[in-house]
Amino acid sequence: MSTATAPATAPASASSTTHAASRGGLVEIRGVRKSFGDLEVLRGIDLTVRPGEVTAILGPSGSGKSTLLRTINHLEPVDSGLVTVDSEVIGYRRQGDLLHELSEKEVLRQRTRIGMVFQSFNLFAHRTALANITEAPRRALGVPKAQAEARARELLALVGLEDRAGAYPRQLSGGQQQRVAIARALALDPSVLLFDEPTSALDPELVEEVLTVIRGLASAGTTLVIVTHEISFARDVADTVVFMDHGRIVEQGPPSQVIDAPAHERTRSFLQRVRSGGPEASDAAAPVGHGPVGSVGSDSPTSPSAAPEDHR
Repeated sequence: MSTATAPATAPASASSTTHAASRGGLVEIRGVRKSFGDLEVLRGIDLTVRPGEVTAILGPSGSGKSTLLRTINHLEPVDSGLVTVDSEVIGYRRQGDLLHELSEKEVLRQRTRIGMVFQSFNLFAHRTALANITEAPRRALGVPKAQAEARARELLALVGLEDRAGAYPRQLSGGQQQRVAIARALALDPSVLLFDEPTSALDPELVEEVLTVIRGLASAGTTLVIVTHEISFARDVADTVVFMDHGRIVEQGPPSQVIDAPAHERTRSFLQRVRSGGPEASDAAAPVGHGPVGSVGSDSPTSPSAAPEDHR
């Protein structure tokens, strides 16, 4: 059983009043480090995402953004530090100064509370939009078929696709497929929703339809953590913007501070290059190979294994 080193003290928890006032979960990241061989991708990350808030993570390729995102639902085990959602340590059981990794069954239970939307949609090609959304509730939570389908239809209506329930992924545009992927992530009623560059695989004219759905989720009080290269979107929707570089958080704060008046030269340089269309404006590396949260069994979508250089 693998272990990681835990911080000396656990993160503070929000009050029960805060939890009662919001649908969203509290995410606390303390001292998180992650390496792939000799490459240290995360170098002691500390971050708090409060219930119902939206945090946008910006940064150049190779800065560790997506790796950080995937530590939140234990798609990437940490080497040290810990991640908690509503005070529950994700992926580990704490014993003294060590974190012992949980079984896959226990991790899957935790992931039902942490939805994730990937760049590459990862829909089951041989299943309709409706079936893609009902898969996780039926298999991970044992929800009866009729109940799962009723909820799936509600979610399709939420993302503006109520008339596409019977369509297969090949019959949908990229923007429609990503909206189905968002509905699928919502089907487990997660307390936290993670987005990994949700618009990077889309044609420019399809980007806004996906961002519109995410804006709606943000206004509804869902806790969102979004890795994005859409600077104007981050300014509009985020409560907190985090800028990362070389595995560290360089700067964090409200959009008016980090985007409009950054304190650090590295942040200013990155934003200037993005706005001018320089090399750092394109931050969409090859999609990382993980299937949809909650999908278990042999018919999960196939995708390439993640290599260190994939971790942004």
